Amino acid sequence: MAKKQKHLRFVKGFLVGSLTTATAVYGALHAFKKKVIEPENVENERVEANRRRANRKSLQAHQG
Repeated sequence: MAKKQKHLRFVKGFLVGSLTTATAVYGALHAFKKKVIEPENVENERVEANRRRANRKSLQAHQG
């Protein structure tokens, strides 16, 4: 009986540890995405919008 209880404690501990590790990895990846990837995409979109606006102004200025 004692051996079975030790086995169950081990399995429960292993599952809880695995779940905790997976949650920590997910949290780290999510934080990286929010802090690094998304601001870079927003900046690229802003630059593209400014480029389009500048092209329109340039074409309007040379219409005569």
